Formats: sequence, structure tokens, C-alpha cells
Amino acid sequence: MERVEPPSRRRAPRRDAQERREALITSALLCFTAEGYRVPLDTIAERAGVGRGTLYRNFKDRDALVLAILSREADRLDQSIDPSRPLVNILTDFVRGAAVASSIFARIAADLQLDEANRAGLEALSHRLQGILEPAVRAAQQRGEIAGSVTPRDIVFTARMASAVMLPFLSEDEVAEQVSAAFRLLFDGLRPR
Repeated sequence: MERVEPPSRRRAPRRDAQERREALITSALLCFTAEGYRVPLDTIAERAGVGRGTLYRNFKDRDALVLAILSREADRLDQSIDPSRPLVNILTDFVRGAAVASSIFARIAADLQLDEANRAGLEALSHRLQGILEPAVRAAQQRGEIAGSVTPRDIVFTARMASAVMLPFLSEDEVAEQVSAAFRLLFDGLRPR
């Protein structure tokens, strides 16, 4: 019988192991962008400078890699969010900053064959985003930016809708204009009446 250490006794991953994991996530993002969801996993491992065994020690399949890419974007949002800023500005920055991950997800969504564990991971990520955004949503409601009935889940959905306007052939200025226009339209519907 395998001995499982209590959570407080588990060690954090070694720095080199964490660096290899991050290299795999970055490589997967680049490979999915360039070659699509069905890019060989060996290609992802090779571009990360690791072997296939290292890839599978970190990620059980390509869906787990997608979840890791999206989770890294959630980490970025969690570190940068300032609830005192207007919610539309928070979301604009988030959507524009997560442009590559969003376009990857849109591109590969039809090919995802999520098993129960990965589906649960995607659902947990959605709940995590809602939790990250909750203080900003409450602050926006207090400032009268959005209706009191708007939930953090609504805001995550709004961000997903706005990310759909970021097309790969648009310039940075065009993306900024498109995202601003999308949020202007979406927030008109979220404002108190």
C-alpha cells in the first residue's frame, strides 16, 4: 500500500522540475498556436527541451496541457486584479492579456475530448475565475457600474464573449478597438436600470 503524506508534509516541486513544467506549458501554447490541437506531444516535449517521459509526469494528456495554459492565465489575473479599478478596465486588460490563450481555446474547443477529470478541472477553473473576480464585481456594483443581480459567473461569461472578437489577423490597435466596442455593448446590458 502506497503511503500518502499529509498535505502539510508534501514538498514543493524542486525549482528545476517547476522550470520544466513551465517550459512545457509555454511550448504547448506555442505549438497549439502554430500547429493546432493535434500537434504531436513529442513536438511539444522537444520544443520544451525535455523528454516525453517528463511531459507525461507533468500532464496526463493534451487536455491537461490546455487546462494548465488556462490556469496560468487565471494566475496572472489573480496577481493583477485591483477591485478599485472600473470593472470594464479590469476585463479589457484581462481579455487582451489572455488573447493567445483565448484564441487557442476557441481554436481547439471542437477537438477537446475531456474525460471526467479534465472536465472537472475545467469546471474548477471556471469557479476559480469567478472567485478571483468576485471582489471586483462587488465593488463595481457598489459604484453603480453594473446591476446588483450580475454575478461573477455572468462576468466570466461576458469576458468569454468579448474574447471572441480578437481575430488573429487584427493589429494591436484593431484588437483594442474591437474589445472596447464589445465591452461597451456588453456593459450597456449589465448596467442598472
